[in-house]
Amino acid sequence: MEISSTQMGAADLTRSEVLARLRERIVAFAASRYAREGAEDLAQEVLVVIHEKYGHVERLEDLVPLSLQILRFKLFAQRRKSVRHGEYTQVSVDEYPLHGDAPDPEEMASRKETLEKLTKAIARMGQRCQELFRHKLTGKSFPEIQVLMGAEALNTIYTWDHRCRKQLLEWMGGRWEP
Repeated sequence: MEISSTQMGAADLTRSEVLARLRERIVAFAASRYAREGAEDLAQEVLVVIHEKYGHVERLEDLVPLSLQILRFKLFAQRRKSVRHGEYTQVSVDEYPLHGDAPDPEEMASRKETLEKLTKAIARMGQRCQELFRHKLTGKSFPEIQVLMGAEALNTIYTWDHRCRKQLLEWMGGRWEP
């Protein structure tokens, strides 16, 4: 019976050399099915299990299938854990950055432009419309405005308000937003 050179080479290896070769195979197998950084960690975990539970197994021919089976179990456990933690559905923070509390510069410019248009349009309006808007902006109700402006009927205030808003909208360009 002849012994091949690979069988003789495996028999002559020390325990640390066997584990070093085994580690290379484990990392290569894990890297083909998992991320490279994770493959290193998984290989280390497999070697710990082999050292603690299978210290009696010495031959590389026996250790390779054993270590790959342990690695498969570790990979399944890792996947179950990542699914349980929702890691597959997580979105990268770089893809969708969080918005700060500060207003958007475009929105600020738009508001400033609208405010300028509104200020110019109100300045062009008559005294009654300016007074009506001033009372509305201070939070007065229509019955209070009726008393302050000396109108006989509440419907008169509603009519003035409607006409003033219509004229203001026209002077703002036909719409409230820029």
